[in-house]
Amino acid sequence: MKRVIIIGGGITGLAAAHRLLERSRESGKQVDVTVLEAATRVGGIVRTGERDGFLLEHGPDSFISEKPAALALVKRLGLESRLIETNQNFRRSFIVRDGQLLRVPEGFQLLAPSRWWPFVQSDIFSWSGKARMALDLFLPRRRLNGNNADESLAEFVRRRLGSEALERMAQPMVGGIYTADPERLSLLATMPRFLDMEREHRSLIRALRKQNRLTVSREPESESSLGTSGARYSLFLSFDRGMQVLTDSLAERISSLASPLSTVASVVQAVIRVNTTIESITLEEEVSDDGRSQKWKLTTSDHETLMADAICLALPAYASSHLLGTVDSELASELSEISYASSATINLGFRREDIPHPLDGFGFVLPFIEKRSLIACTFSSVKFAGRAPAGQVLLRGFVGGALQPELLDLEEDKLLARVLGDLRDLLGIERAPLFSEVTRWERSMPQYHVGHLERVKRIEARLAALPTLFLAGNAYSGLGIPDCIRSGEAAADRIYV
Repeated sequence: MKRVIIIGGGITGLAAAHRLLERSRESGKQVDVTVLEAATRVGGIVRTGERDGFLLEHGPDSFISEKPAALALVKRLGLESRLIETNQNFRRSFIVRDGQLLRVPEGFQLLAPSRWWPFVQSDIFSWSGKARMALDLFLPRRRLNGNNADESLAEFVRRRLGSEALERMAQPMVGGIYTADPERLSLLATMPRFLDMEREHRSLIRALRKQNRLTVSREPESESSLGTSGARYSLFLSFDRGMQVLTDSLAERISSLASPLSTVASVVQAVIRVNTTIESITLEEEVSDDGRSQKWKLTTSDHETLMADAICLALPAYASSHLLGTVDSELASELSEISYASSATINLGFRREDIPHPLDGFGFVLPFIEKRSLIACTFSSVKFAGRAPAGQVLLRGFVGGALQPELLDLEEDKLLARVLGDLRDLLGIERAPLFSEVTRWERSMPQYHVGHLERVKRIEARLAALPTLFLAGNAYSGLGIPDCIRSGEAAADRIYV
């Protein structure tokens, strides 16, 4: 029986374990899977709570259906009936300018407009800023060679659309996704489609307008024709009782497949262990009747020794670097160079009557140049049903990130005071919330800096010499829930070969 240990019980590690058990069930090939999690619970940053009739997301509140891995897993778990879509009546978002919430122009796609008139009418940009953005229609393509294929988001947007487009739209919109510094964020690793647009169509605006026309012709009732703005909100899905439904279901399915009552119990062994920290791993020679082979030796903080034929590190890159220092110092060094940003999520409950703003959208993002503490705020109970009792509202604020890391050092009362101050000025909220819950996520968001994809290639080259070691997670090729699932399942498929 092949012994596999997965270190890390977040969505990536759970997806990897589940996929291994699926493969075993399909083929009858024996597998022994152990998931080790240092925390008191599995699920990682996917964490849903309940309080006084509110449903609180402390981590991600949804996943995007356009990337297939998550939706495919949901179907295999039999959870389709528990999926919910975003509120169809308010699929729009806002950006703050000079202390006012301004609606993102209809058809605006993160960096540039796909519809001309809503963009011209918008007060988000000055007339000079709009004129500079329109210059994208006439600018030539950038000449590429092997050494300059990658560039930062800031460099790209300034080059194609100008500084105001960067400061007033690209930075806050992308900051809400990656909590990143646009001066360092790799466009090639995060949004390569915009580089493709420039290469194929020369102009971003031209490419997006063509894309919009094709979408509307195929789907007359598409979001772009229904007055929505910002993200393509029809693609975002959650669960009736929050995102933890997914990780809880994964953990339950893993346990059930290894249950004595399972029809595949003879070929599957699986266990999930929490409160288990790995202090060191080494690759050792093992002698058996079949000859010599290499095995992984893992030592826990309780001085327990575990052995495995293969291991998967479903951990942040810096944690994997720490464990691999004595195994491959070059690999460990490359992993340590992947930076991380910290952030905090603040859930706030209010009476609806205490919020003067109509809350006629899913939330807002704040440009860094507005000099506020909030990165963004989601109107959670507007975005998804079942998040707040009748007559009450759930808001979710975000602070920190690569541009304001110092805010994470504040004591909770001071952090809340800053957030409530922003909400008072922007939404007119004068009364104290019914409750507040602050969740800090230290070094939780990997930063894909310029050159990230080349670093990933070097990491993969080092892994080629260690065929029973696998890395998975959001540090390498995608940050979202579907990316983590895809990464975990891909590692499992390689392990199973």
